[in-house]
Amino acid sequence: MQPKKVPAPITTARPPLPRADIGTVMSGADIVVQVLAEQGVETLFGYSGGAILPTYDAIFRYNQAHRPNSGKDPMKSDPANRDPMNLVVPANEQGAGFMAAGYARASGKVGVFLVTSGPGATNCVTPVRDCMADSVPVVMISGQVPVSNIGTDAFQEAPIANIMGPCAKHVFLVVKPELLEATLRTAFEVARTGRPGPVVVDIPKDIQNWLGMYQGEGSLPLRGYRRRLEATAAASLGDDQCGAFFDLLDKAERPLLYVGGGIINSNASAALREFVDQFGVPVVTTLMGIGAVDTTHALCMHMLGMHGTAYANYTVEDCDLLIAVGARFDDRVAGRADLFSPNAKAILHIDIDGAEIGKVKHAHWYHVGDATDSLRKLIAHGKNFSKTFDRWHKHLAALKTKHVLNYDRQSELIQPYFVLEELNKIIKGRAIVSTGVGQHQMWAAQYLDFAGPRTWLTSGSMGTMGFGLPAAIGAQFAQPDMLVFDIDGDGSLRMNLGEMETVTTYNLPVKVLLMNNLGDGMVRQWQKTFFKHRFAASDKSLHRKDFVRAAEADGFGYAKRLDKKADVAKVLADFVNFPGPAFLEVMIDQDAGVYPMVGPGAGYKQMICGDYIVARENKVKVEDPIDPVSSSDMF
Repeated sequence: MQPKKVPAPITTARPPLPRADIGTVMSGADIVVQVLAEQGVETLFGYSGGAILPTYDAIFRYNQAHRPNSGKDPMKSDPANRDPMNLVVPANEQGAGFMAAGYARASGKVGVFLVTSGPGATNCVTPVRDCMADSVPVVMISGQVPVSNIGTDAFQEAPIANIMGPCAKHVFLVVKPELLEATLRTAFEVARTGRPGPVVVDIPKDIQNWLGMYQGEGSLPLRGYRRRLEATAAASLGDDQCGAFFDLLDKAERPLLYVGGGIINSNASAALREFVDQFGVPVVTTLMGIGAVDTTHALCMHMLGMHGTAYANYTVEDCDLLIAVGARFDDRVAGRADLFSPNAKAILHIDIDGAEIGKVKHAHWYHVGDATDSLRKLIAHGKNFSKTFDRWHKHLAALKTKHVLNYDRQSELIQPYFVLEELNKIIKGRAIVSTGVGQHQMWAAQYLDFAGPRTWLTSGSMGTMGFGLPAAIGAQFAQPDMLVFDIDGDGSLRMNLGEMETVTTYNLPVKVLLMNNLGDGMVRQWQKTFFKHRFAASDKSLHRKDFVRAAEADGFGYAKRLDKKADVAKVLADFVNFPGPAFLEVMIDQDAGVYPMVGPGAGYKQMICGDYIVARENKVKVEDPIDPVSSSDMF
């Protein structure tokens, strides 16, 4: 099977869906749908309920009026038969939130989910906070009890504005019907601009039933927010700043780009790749930045941090100039900030969020602004910069060779690393991969290649188990021509197992690869390393869940268990080539660990490399010149 193409980041909205004439009198629910159409929302995710029913009915009527083949079944897989505003129903509202997140991450568009009041909305706290932590643009629309009933403990009432306030980028509670249209339009603006994030719009039922005039324009007067956006846009890199940047780069012998999810969110991957090629500066990425550069590129040192590759972490140790772009020095990267990048004579930092500058590490040079614009300005200014870093490149090539990822290749048990290496031979970095959270997440990040941005979807900062499957569903709707995988663990998959049925309901060709180690593997690894093998509540070996039969019950045409090492290559090929929804459970070595590992409160010098990854001795002084052959174990 030939891997399908890597999707280009979506930077412009598609043509708007059909809209009503300005001045038309309609219900508040119909106005909601009109704003969604105006914003180009072709797919949204949600679960119905009493307080949101008027809006669900408005979506039904909108689709009935505009469906291209009104006599056809909109549930069929043929896109020509689908509703113009496709409403995808999950098993649980949390699933709806993560589907919207997967859609946004895979497409670059704002994801939308629509839920009812009370438990419907409170089920979405986790995905909203997850999107906030990873800067993902989504809009959550929730129904609410009528305005007059707010605060009376009415049926299915919950104080969503209070609950979501600390979790979201912004929350709107609509109590004036004439502001409904402007509020929704503003919600999309806030979600996608600046540092992206989730916006919640809580709409009482009587506001949805109100009759008013559709204006077709207008937004709320968020003067302070827009002033900050304008100030950031106006503070574009000038010649003096660019000159200072290249003065520092010219003095360096071992520069390093440290890039995070901000590169993906701002669609700056192309600019970053051009910068790397033009100036020869190598790159390490955070977990969220994977795919910003092709992981097979000679200057890509892959992921750094707690479970980063050994050679990436040694690169950070060795560099003398660190250039952070769209990254925030979080604790999984710079656990001991005072020990992080100890030999960097200067740290340079570019980020859209000024609050991140200097928050963890002092920046000697910084710019608050858009990553794409900033990198383009630097590329243009440095067109005559001619310094090369050949000795540094040779040193890094030696690090990659000596400290390569490795494992027990002679084991008779199925090693998860082997499974992913074999999968990588098939998909070659040209598929969308979503994951749950745990060991399988780190193994996938380490052992799979990613050729382009928006092909790696994972819950980074929140580390939310149950993310993988619904996010893969959202990604498949966003990129229907792409091959989409959910690589999951038995603990994570259980969290949103109900969404297996969603895959088959919509006949999505999502491939679910379950790494089953009969337990919470990452927790077990910590218990083994730091808690003297006291496996409290992490062993699931006595559980009776038959995942294959569950997949078959949910309608998967391909559902198999793989438990023989010799069968791995063939079964994986069959699994990937299956044309519809496919489920494969792989029984992996229960004692397989994630290495390297930087323990809590430790620096990269204390990195645990395990039994099969070569660690280095700290014996060379930083001021000694680098010899890429004899000094590849610098420090």
